[in-house]
Amino acid sequence: MESVDETLVDRPDAVRPGEELDLGRLAAFLRAAIPGASGELTVAQFPRGYSNLTYLLQLGDRDLVLRRPPFGANIKSAHDMGREHRILSALAGRYARAPRPLAYSDDPAILGAPFYVMERVRGIILRSSPPAGLDLTPALMGAMCGSLVQTLADLHRVDYVAAGLGDLGRPEGYVARQVAGWAKRYAAARTDDLPALERAAAWLQAHAPAESGVALIHNDFKYDNLVFDLADPTRVVAVLDWEMATIGDPLMDLGTTLGYWAEPGDPAALREFGLTSRPGNLSRQQLVDAYAAASGREVGDVQFYYVFGLFKVAVIIQQIYARYRAGHTSDERFAGLSRLVLACADLAGRCLDSGRISDLGVSIDK
Repeated sequence: MESVDETLVDRPDAVRPGEELDLGRLAAFLRAAIPGASGELTVAQFPRGYSNLTYLLQLGDRDLVLRRPPFGANIKSAHDMGREHRILSALAGRYARAPRPLAYSDDPAILGAPFYVMERVRGIILRSSPPAGLDLTPALMGAMCGSLVQTLADLHRVDYVAAGLGDLGRPEGYVARQVAGWAKRYAAARTDDLPALERAAAWLQAHAPAESGVALIHNDFKYDNLVFDLADPTRVVAVLDWEMATIGDPLMDLGTTLGYWAEPGDPAALREFGLTSRPGNLSRQQLVDAYAAASGREVGDVQFYYVFGLFKVAVIIQQIYARYRAGHTSDERFAGLSRLVLACADLAGRCLDSGRISDLGVSIDK
């Protein structure tokens, strides 16, 4: 019988139709690439997440995790498996919260796309609803929120040069390139008229600040990319999904986190997307203050970083929605993503009008 703690571990489902893996070729690769790998291979798929596909592999008595790009994706920089594998390999032994990579292949004959395999880190992942059996009290939620902030601050202290990642990005001009790049991605994925999002893009290009500093940044830092300890849910044991990590301005990383951070009065679509509006969590402004204290960094124009975060999250979701509209995926979860894009656009407009990042008022509630 499972222990109570084990029931909290993130569970996979059956592989979705059209996203199956060639088990024969994959098993042969794993046995050749991973020392001691043997036994029968079975595969399940983690059903959540909207970008790279993530599978649980059981090879004999070993649990492994495989990551590959989504079928039909054509956004190379956002789905570079070799880059993600390189980052995890460089962080091994230097950043304890990075999962250990085990193998990588760019041979299309195996799975039709590049992929990598890493160790499975067992723990609690906070999705859109708490795991069954976890009593997520305000006190526990507050402690987990504090750990999220500290983990982000700790990540930004990693000596990326010593890790061999000094050439991972181009810090000079990073902010301006990010604004221009996400605006270009939005134009390529646009399906509907969203004046508020167009306004945010123009405002960001007119108000981009100089870089505040340089750090290893995750670029998708949020609750469901963290693994919390089963024995002590207030402790983060792993950071997942490094596909967009680079060397750049740490406040842009904070901005992305803020973009995902819904408050109780925000649009329902965003509040349903995660747990940040539950009692015990910090507000966005409080999160900024906590990060400043934990990192020792001064957070300047927080309005810019929040609007950037909202715009970036909106574009990420819009890209996925555009793939669905074009028929590149049949995953029905994607059908309603336009609501999230609209909610991000609405909050960006409210932030620009008020000058605040918190307490922006109830908006699109349907």
